[in-house]
Amino acid sequence: MPDRLASLLTHFAVRAETFQTGALCGISPVPTPAGCGQLHLIREGRVEVHHGAPDPLLIEEPSVLLYPRPLAHRFITDSREGAHFVCANVAFEGGASHPIAAALPPWICLPLTAVAPCEPVLQMMFFETGHGYCGRQAVLDRLFEVLLIWLLRVLMDQGKVQSGMLAGMSHAKLKLALIAMHDTPQRDWSLNDLANEAGMSRTVFANGFRDVVGCTPAAYLQGWRIGLAQKGLRAGRALKHIASDVGYSGEASLSRAFRDHVGVSPREWLKQTAAVQ
Repeated sequence: MPDRLASLLTHFAVRAETFQTGALCGISPVPTPAGCGQLHLIREGRVEVHHGAPDPLLIEEPSVLLYPRPLAHRFITDSREGAHFVCANVAFEGGASHPIAAALPPWICLPLTAVAPCEPVLQMMFFETGHGYCGRQAVLDRLFEVLLIWLLRVLMDQGKVQSGMLAGMSHAKLKLALIAMHDTPQRDWSLNDLANEAGMSRTVFANGFRDVVGCTPAAYLQGWRIGLAQKGLRAGRALKHIASDVGYSGEASLSRAFRDHVGVSPREWLKQTAAVQ
């Protein structure tokens, strides 16, 4: 069976850094490092979450709360007993343009009972938080990264993301075309080729892709290629060397596609990116 997440996570890494293991009491604003999302485990306790919505999110059972992109939020818990948290900053390579971060809603909250496949990881995490063994921080960081992957599996398998790339990856046939584009972006993909990968007619594939993913296959492929080009530019690679790897005949054609997609040239984009780091 093709691996839906392999190319995504190979090309665009995810790193976690644990910053909270224990009780939070009263009103607790949560600092968010620039460019990072956050993953919170609420092991026990009642929590009000305020993050800009008209009404606070009320959590009354053990839950996982994911912010794939930076979003200011604060927790309100009982001033005496508080609630028990395990929290990590999550850095998606490329920030908000990371294909997974970009495909998720601003926040997701699920009770732990809804993510039963994650139970082994959760038990290991709770064990580590209760002991002071050496390497505890490193173990928790890696377990948070594993938990995020398991959570993505659950979201796709249970169809909890209704549109965008992850919704396409949840579709029995569309996912085959998406995986093909992710794995071999340098190929000269035609609409017929992608429909054949999905095992669908050309028309049904094109309409289904647009309805589920939210754009045409050609637009999605261009976005994936430009994302890979941006990664190469951040790594210091020359545009002419990146072009053939991501499916363009040369530096000029990649530059045109880059400007069409991003709105500025690769050189201008790189300068803007360096200025905000």
